[in-house]
Amino acid sequence: MPPTAIHDVIIKPLVVHPDERGTFREIIRATDPFFAEGFGQLSISQIHTGVVKAWHWHRQQTDWWYIGCGVIRVGLHDARAESPTYRTTLELLMGDGQPAQVLRIPPGVVHGCKCLQGPAQMIYVTSRIYDPSDELRIAPDDPAIGYDWTK
Repeated sequence: MPPTAIHDVIIKPLVVHPDERGTFREIIRATDPFFAEGFGQLSISQIHTGVVKAWHWHRQQTDWWYIGCGVIRVGLHDARAESPTYRTTLELLMGDGQPAQVLRIPPGVVHGCKCLQGPAQMIYVTSRIYDPSDELRIAPDDPAIGYDWTK
């Protein structure tokens, strides 16, 4: 059976409030326990269908991902030797037609995504302002992770 969780990765279900004008949903509140690391930067990325953005991770930064439109497949891999889910790989779908949710990715969890239906808009908050020395990259086909982005 595939794993369903990685330690400290949090998927927060969101409440959608529909009315005759459309919908409203809150994504993150400063008081959310899963937002303890706090705000550093808000960014948006547009990803075209078929594009893979993988793998990268951070030593210090926490990321929170929300997909405003489109569909992405998220891949997560726990590279933290001290974690109880060390070397666990997890995938999930986010975006249109998926449960409304925001994803918290802690430092040390390798992450990436593939746009399945685009363009997808990823809105993401980071706990720190962008620091290229904190963003570490791994090849998408890294054999140590063994994840297949072609599917």
